[in-house]
Amino acid sequence: MSEPPPSPNSTPPLLTPQQQQQRSGGRSRQLLGRALGELGLTPVYAAPRDVKVLFVQRFVRMFAYGASTLVLVAYLTGLGIPRTGVGLFMTLTLAGDVCVSFVLTLFADALGRRAVLALGAVLMAASGAVFATSGSYWVLLAAAVVGVISPSGNEIGPFRAIEESIVAQLTDPRDRSDVYAWYSLLGLGGAACGSMACGWVLQHLRQKLRWDFISAHRAIYMGYAVLGLVKLVLTLLLSHSVESEKKQQQQQQQQQQAQGRNEETRPLLGDDTGVNPPPKRKLRGLLPDISKESVPVVITLCLLFALDSFGSGLAPLSWITYYFKTRFMIEEGKLGSIFFVTQILGAASMIAASSLAKRFGNVNTMVFTHLPSQIFRALIAVPGDLRLALIFLILNASTQSMDSGPRSAFLATIVLPGERTAVMGTVNVVKTTAQSLGPILTGVLADRGLLWVCFVGSGGLKILYDLGLLAFFKEKEKERERAERLRIQREESGEGPIDEEGA
Repeated sequence: MSEPPPSPNSTPPLLTPQQQQQRSGGRSRQLLGRALGELGLTPVYAAPRDVKVLFVQRFVRMFAYGASTLVLVAYLTGLGIPRTGVGLFMTLTLAGDVCVSFVLTLFADALGRRAVLALGAVLMAASGAVFATSGSYWVLLAAAVVGVISPSGNEIGPFRAIEESIVAQLTDPRDRSDVYAWYSLLGLGGAACGSMACGWVLQHLRQKLRWDFISAHRAIYMGYAVLGLVKLVLTLLLSHSVESEKKQQQQQQQQQQAQGRNEETRPLLGDDTGVNPPPKRKLRGLLPDISKESVPVVITLCLLFALDSFGSGLAPLSWITYYFKTRFMIEEGKLGSIFFVTQILGAASMIAASSLAKRFGNVNTMVFTHLPSQIFRALIAVPGDLRLALIFLILNASTQSMDSGPRSAFLATIVLPGERTAVMGTVNVVKTTAQSLGPILTGVLADRGLLWVCFVGSGGLKILYDLGLLAFFKEKEKERERAERLRIQREESGEGPIDEEGA
């Protein structure tokens, strides 16, 4: 017979020390699991190996960008180039990136994502080698235009659009915000480490080893070239899973057809009608298909991101570092440490953004974290006191990057799966085009002692972008999230995928 259940008034049984330890350990594991989930580390740990390799690539690339951006304006002015010429140099550099990125991202899915990433790494290494060996304005400009040199410290080249498309393909939609947050965090952390390392290495070469100005700066770009080669090696470690689904299907069909031809006996008269030959490839076959439903979404996105990027181009990181160096006479080592701290603060804030996005949505998180940072951005150059300028710089950095992870997750949600690489690449091209118009204007204003106007204009334009994003996409994001959840449920239940245009 079973024992009668204990009465409500009965005393609970005493636990042995071992049972108490097990219960305590279970609670600790639950708390640890919640903490890891809240920080977004659980989805990152569970992500495929290719995603982790992309994380390392992102850190290495942004480390190189952070190092080169800290010294770009100072290096060019040290070669005797006027500040107006430096602004034109940066504008043309971004314009060249537009062309290279547009072509590479447009055909990336058809040509192969790994191949395009590898080509970008080679261009990055080549640009660093030219900057390390040449002092000619036009040679450096050609290397910057054709190759990959970041004048702003931000992403440049075809890398980010392709990598974000891969991450979206290999991760669950519910985990994308967390994965993108850590992807962005590692990028900003890499740029911060690059800035600090560059500053102290440069100061060591100049003060301890007594290198001249130009030789010390060229050493930085030689390191930039080496990091490009490191990125190339990491690209070669990626598996076939990173390719687009269409590309994988094509390769599987080709393999099946090849096996079929080997196994079957060819007819005596050479009639090979049993095997359908693969269609001839044409240029149009490489182009991605964009649905009619996505066209107005992409146009609106491009207009808003162009506004934001033009604001960023008015006061890029390279000009901000130049402002603090010339306005307050800060040494390279201290300057690198200052921007290391600000970028680390920005990186840390991304984790909070991921947690907020789960509760309030990507668009709300993007707008209400990005908006206050732009107010502080507009005020950076207003005070003439170093302490006040640093306070506004730190306040700006503490929140300006919180929209990075939610923005990537938002783009992956708002765009249909088969269009992600092309649309993300197009958006990045539009952003770079708009950003390229800013530096030349900044150079002209800096020559006239009006650099503060660039900070105010930059913050004001980015505020308009935030308000426009909230107005156009707050409800659209919810519609696409519901459609994607429905698509996943149908596929998991075996009902088959629904038409993407209906999603």
